[in-house]
Formats: sequence, structure tokens, C-alpha cells
Amino acid sequence: MKYRTKEWYELCQRTGLHFGMRVHRGAYELDEALFLRRYKRKEKEYIELQREMYNTDPRFLLEQNVHVLVPAEKFFSGNEILEDDKKVYQMPAEERERIEKLIADYDVRPPFDELSYKLEFKSNLEWECKYQKERLPQEIVEQIADIRVFTLGYCTREVMLQLKKLSAENRREMERVSNEYREVIIAQGIPDEIRNRVQFHDCTVTELLTGDEVLIRFDTRGGFTNINKLTLVAPEIIKQDGGIIGTFWLYQELYRIDNGYELHVLFDGENMPELIVRCTDILAEEE
Repeated sequence: MKYRTKEWYELCQRTGLHFGMRVHRGAYELDEALFLRRYKRKEKEYIELQREMYNTDPRFLLEQNVHVLVPAEKFFSGNEILEDDKKVYQMPAEERERIEKLIADYDVRPPFDELSYKLEFKSNLEWECKYQKERLPQEIVEQIADIRVFTLGYCTREVMLQLKKLSAENRREMERVSNEYREVIIAQGIPDEIRNRVQFHDCTVTELLTGDEVLIRFDTRGGFTNINKLTLVAPEIIKQDGGIIGTFWLYQELYRIDNGYELHVLFDGENMPELIVRCTDILAEEE
């Protein structure tokens, strides 16, 4: 990847460091009583949300059988969206079977297990505390009296101002890279019809075969397309990280080269693997 790199993706995750945070005067010092009060409040909110989700009848999913979709790049281009740009999504038979199984399981579900979700909340908080320490600059971490209280959403006024400032700086850099990438893509002059063949955002890679062709199959249930097979003709693999199968297709970059195209893909999974392939043609189809 040249623009939508791992570093750029991580930068995107740091454009809202202040989101969900509230200034609390008690956050200036370590206060176990304060932590326990806030913990119980947040735990209660979490349990109520999980209970609501647990008791949500999945039959509503069957109402999403048909949708009209527009490729993201076409939507954000600002150009007029034509009828040919729209794609009609119709629920595959496998997805309908999956939902029907969810309904069957829902109808015989056991009572809501509040204790298990309390343990889950505790585990999630421990993970989030570690994550916050890793993603925040050390100079900000050193100003946080209790990382647990911070992770629950409370901080001092001074820390809040720094979070907002850093978020704004990160957003500007993110947008600078995005705009530079957009200009490069426009200059490539690759037809939308070709670009649309590599739109697999949030689809799960189920198979990756290499040889005379690079063939990738997808589980599209989490994505925005019914197309589940991508073939790169006469490939030259420039980079292929391990662990791609089972990950989500996150971002792609497509460039024109002398005898075809060069496709860069960043996947969302452990270590965020990357794939770069040069090819003479790109084929996409629904099996």
C-alpha cells in the first residue's frame, strides 16, 4: 500500500480520541471509590444493552432481503449517480438459511446470563486499559491518574484539551493523505467498471489460490456486494503476507501499469496482512 497503509489506518483510529470522554474533577488523583462508582454505572449500562440485544428477535433480518447499493468511491466522488452505478443486493439462500437458524436458536434460548456479561465487561475493560496505554502518547498517559477511570470515559480538563488537539492534528494528516491518494487515483484514469471489480470492503477471505491465476473467494455476508470470486489474470505477486485467509478485505489501491494493473490490498486481521499483485486483467463474478 502506498497511501492507505497500516499506519494510515491506525491514524484514522486516532481522529476521535476525545469521543465519549467527559471531564471529571475526580480524575486528577487515584480514587478507588470513584472508580468503583463509575465502574458500576458503566457495567449496568453494558448489561442493559446486552440484555436488549439478547432479546432482539432476529426475524427483522429477513426484511433486509433486497437493497440498492452504490460503490463507495462512486458515492464520494461527487459525480451524478446513474442507474448503471447502482447494484441490487438480494439475500443469498445461504444467508436466509443462516437467519432462519438464528430464529430457531432465538426461540429456544436460555434465560439471560447476567453474570457471564459482568465477567465479559470486566475482561473488556482490562483489554481496553491496555489498548489505551498503547495508542496514546506517553506524555498523555503519564498525566492520567487512573487508566481504568480514563477507559471508562472520564478525564481531567487538561487531558481533554490535549486529546482534542491531537485528534484534530491526526484528522488533518488523515485528510491530507486521503486527498493526495484521490488525486493520484483520478490521474490514473482507470474506468469505474474496472475499479468496481475490486470492491470487497468487509468481505471475509475464505480461499486464496496462486498459480497461473490468483483466485480469491469471499464470504460476502459482512460486505456490500454479492460478488464472491476475484481472479487476477497472469499475476506477478509482489508481496503476499501470511495469514490472509480468514481476514477482512479492508482497503484497496488500484494502479495502471504498462500491461495491466497493480492491485494493493490491506486486510483487517492479526498483523494486518497485505497483498500486492500485478496482473493483465481483473475478473469478478458471483458463483
